[in-house]
Amino acid sequence: MDRVEFSYSTRVEALRHDLLEFMDDHVYPAEDVYAEQMEASEDPNHHPQIIEDLKEAARAKGLWNLFLPDEELGAGLSVQEYAPLAEITGRSAILAPEALNCAAPDTGNMEVLHMFGTESQKERWLFPLLEGEIRSCFSMTEPDVASSDARNIRTRIESDGDDFVIHGRKWFSSGAASPRCKLGIVMGITDPDADPYRQQSMVIVPFDTPGVEIERDITVFGYHDRSGHPTIHYNGVRVPKVNLLGEQGGGFTIAQARLGPGRIHHCMRALGMAERAFDMLCSRALARETFGSRVADQGVIQDWIAEARIQIEQARLLVLKTAWLIDTVGVKSARVEISAIKVIAPRVAKMVVDRAIQVFGAAGVTGDFPLAHMYAHIRTLQIADGPDEVHMRSVARRELRRYEPGFVPPRYEG
Repeated sequence: MDRVEFSYSTRVEALRHDLLEFMDDHVYPAEDVYAEQMEASEDPNHHPQIIEDLKEAARAKGLWNLFLPDEELGAGLSVQEYAPLAEITGRSAILAPEALNCAAPDTGNMEVLHMFGTESQKERWLFPLLEGEIRSCFSMTEPDVASSDARNIRTRIESDGDDFVIHGRKWFSSGAASPRCKLGIVMGITDPDADPYRQQSMVIVPFDTPGVEIERDITVFGYHDRSGHPTIHYNGVRVPKVNLLGEQGGGFTIAQARLGPGRIHHCMRALGMAERAFDMLCSRALARETFGSRVADQGVIQDWIAEARIQIEQARLLVLKTAWLIDTVGVKSARVEISAIKVIAPRVAKMVVDRAIQVFGAAGVTGDFPLAHMYAHIRTLQIADGPDEVHMRSVARRELRRYEPGFVPPRYEG
């Protein structure tokens, strides 16, 4: 960077103020209401009224579609400007992102439709998503192959006249179990003989199309997330070729465009969870006594608190730098940093949540506090965003390209 800037713009500071106020006045009080409405429905994929109430309040406060940089359709914020707002929503990850219409996978799908969609695709799908009227899913990974290497994908998207016919099974299509999920963006092979990075394409599949079969939903660490992570069999699904996103063979390009800003969102939300867990850790340590003194006075606990604060701050700075790079030089030039934050943000968040659980003791692993669910979410993120090992390899390989074989000793002057 040409200079180090630790303050946010006047507009972002105003939005942060409004969002923090919204969290205090609306989101945190709604968490118990949400739990009660979900339990009363006896439907794990129920869409509770409290979500719609929060969405109405967020829109009234001007906190809507903050993720989209388009000034007409979204808030017109850069990736770097949106990052601190995403962090705040992570403090209540179940409610806040959806309340602001900034929840995955819809944000990524809206970005794809905004960048690559035709006018008719935008009219039919993007605009209802931007209004929060419907939801969507993203079908990429598959149960039968190691999807950390996207070249392994086996789903076929075959040409048949004016249509594509899709055959394949996808899993962890997050959100697909919701009755409000009306479309999926599906990645599959359109030309198996092309270059490995030009074999695949993405198509829009309306969920009322014959052959879209949700086989089963999947729990995560025993938790069932509302709207689910279903396995979907695209069993001879026929869609018109006008449902192609971008150009045929452009699936990888679209995926990279989708995953760049989305990683900033995920990482900052993870740090928001870390901050809430940190608050809980410190408050609990001050409130409990053991062996004649407060837990907070124990040296090991103070080490935990110091380490957590230091690592959260380090991770946040790296994520903000990455957001700045995406804004200034683009996703391609920020690949090392994107891979790095995919590793460090969930890793730090998991450490902080784990330490908070330890301070809470047995209560920390119960449903009485959000820590156990936060741990499950963050641990899952370390796989959903690609295995840490893949990202570490990516960083190492790109770093090694900058060097020649051999050892050059340092030069000293004087």
